[in-house]
Amino acid sequence: MKMNLTQAYAQGISRRGINLPKYKLAKFRFKPDKHIPIIVILIIILAVGYLFANRKITTLTTIVQNLTEEKDKNLVELEKIAKELEELKNQDPQKKNEELQKEIATMQKTFNQSIAVYEDLLDLRSKSKDTLALEKQYADVLFKISQRDFSGANDVLSQITAAIKKEEEELATSFTIPANVPQNNAPPGAGYSRQQVAVEGLGSYLVSIVAGDLGSTKVIVDTASDSDCSNDCPVLPLATYVSRNGAYAGVNGSYFCPAEYPSCAGKTNTYDLLVMNYKKTYFNSGNNVYSNNPAVIFGGSYIRFVGQASQWGRDTGIDSMLSNFPMLVQGGNIAFGGDDDPKKGSKGGRSFVANKGNTVYIGVVHSATVAEAARVLRTMGMENALNLDDGGSTALWSGGYKIGPGRNLPNVILFIGK
Repeated sequence: MKMNLTQAYAQGISRRGINLPKYKLAKFRFKPDKHIPIIVILIIILAVGYLFANRKITTLTTIVQNLTEEKDKNLVELEKIAKELEELKNQDPQKKNEELQKEIATMQKTFNQSIAVYEDLLDLRSKSKDTLALEKQYADVLFKISQRDFSGANDVLSQITAAIKKEEEELATSFTIPANVPQNNAPPGAGYSRQQVAVEGLGSYLVSIVAGDLGSTKVIVDTASDSDCSNDCPVLPLATYVSRNGAYAGVNGSYFCPAEYPSCAGKTNTYDLLVMNYKKTYFNSGNNVYSNNPAVIFGGSYIRFVGQASQWGRDTGIDSMLSNFPMLVQGGNIAFGGDDDPKKGSKGGRSFVANKGNTVYIGVVHSATVAEAARVLRTMGMENALNLDDGGSTALWSGGYKIGPGRNLPNVILFIGK
């Protein structure tokens, strides 16, 4: 039986599984006084709904447009990156590699030069306090390197190098031997002496020197470390070495890599040369790179110099031994400098260990090149003489610092009374 919707509601039958309530629909009659306000309200609601919906649609449209524009920007950027990537792919790999290698080589050369100049500047600072202008110039070098302006950095480095050389020359020229220092070309028989030594054709040089006769003096090498060390090695002031051994004199020892030098990063305070301390411990015993360098052996009642450390074994029957370079005098003859101009090179304090007969000497030749120091010591009658470390390491003790203290040291040579 076919029913209309009114009948279905009236009879409460189930439609689509929903129990419809029973109620009686009243017959609808339009009454203007009652229904017009309702109709108006409905129209207003529909209008507001339309406006709200239209606003939402407008907002969504704006968002979509913005997203589209942003997407377009990203596409432009992606296309740009893709173009650059394609250009890189199309470059000749060999040509690109050569250009890269050239830039790396330029960078490395500038970097190495900057390290060398900085270390020269440190050495100059140990002699002169007037280095502020040069240090400001060096700061400019670092800035230029950071900006990859290697040409500009090299120009400034060349200026600093020339300025350091000029300052070194001025310091050497301005150095004068005090008027109260006696002139004496003969070394002291014992103890400390400060004297002028006149070298034929070169002039006079100031020498600070300590003599120790092996009959009454034991010469030893002391080290801050008790074994080989590859980095951040222990160092001590010369005064500490003197004090802990009861020594009456001492001088700085072999070359080493100071912690303040950038080139020493990863190997600070190390030394590569053969050394045996008074405890019979050999250092760098397996390192044969420097075996051709000279050495001095302190054997208790004797002292011996050899032209190459390889000529010496690993005998522990001696008191100590130390290798360094260059040999200044050997067998009474000049061993360094040859026929070259002895004044050529930088001047500074040149530490040394030497002998004349059974007497050992330690000391410093002031304001001299290495070749000049060799001639000074030969003039004093030394049979053998070995150059020691210099620059900021230079230090000499005899009842107190005569020179120094300088930087802390990994090894030293000491005089101890027997």
